[in-house]
Formats: sequence, structure tokens, C-alpha cells
Amino acid sequence: MREKYYDLIGVYSAFLCLAHCILGPILFIVPLGISHSPLLDSFFLIVGLFPVYKVVRSKSPVFLKILLVFSFALIALSITLEALYHQESFLIFIGAMGVISSHLMNYNYKKHIL
Repeated sequence: MREKYYDLIGVYSAFLCLAHCILGPILFIVPLGISHSPLLDSFFLIVGLFPVYKVVRSKSPVFLKILLVFSFALIALSITLEALYHQESFLIFIGAMGVISSHLMNYNYKKHIL
């Protein structure tokens, strides 16, 4: 029963990451003295690692596990490219949407099973 709540944690953390990625550049344009740091992106990545690990270790369908791991890898690649080359990548948006959708599909799958 508790396993499906890891999907909710994953959805919320991926949604917060996506909101940060969308709203972050807008907030950094406004002169508030805020600078963008890949450390914050890395924090979201580390927080999201736990629900991804739990879902991959569960009895979820294989295609959902593949989608989740691939989407998470896109996010990690985007953060790495940003940290190394200081350039935003659209891969983070694709990865975040993949993580959100795979967690939602897995949550609905578990809701019908349990």
C-alpha cells in the first residue's frame, strides 16, 4: 500500500523541478539579486532519485521502468551539460514530463491493482 505513495512523491518533486525550470529563467531576469546555480538542480535530482529507485525496484510494468529511467537520465544529462557548459538544455523539460507521466501511470496502475 505504501509503495504507491512513492509515485506521488516522484510526481510532486518532478513537478517542482519543472516549475523551477520554467519559472527560474523568468525570475533571474528580474533584478532581485538571485543567480542560478546547478546545485539547486542537483538537489532536485537527488530528491527525485529515491522515488525512482523505489519504483524501479517494485513490481511495476517494465515499460514504465524504462520510461522512468530514460526520463531521469535526460534530466541528469541536462543538469550535467548545464553545469559544464553553462547553457540551458530543452532535455530537462522532456525528462521532467516523462518522469511526471511515468509516475502518474504507475500510480494509476498500482491504484487499480491494490
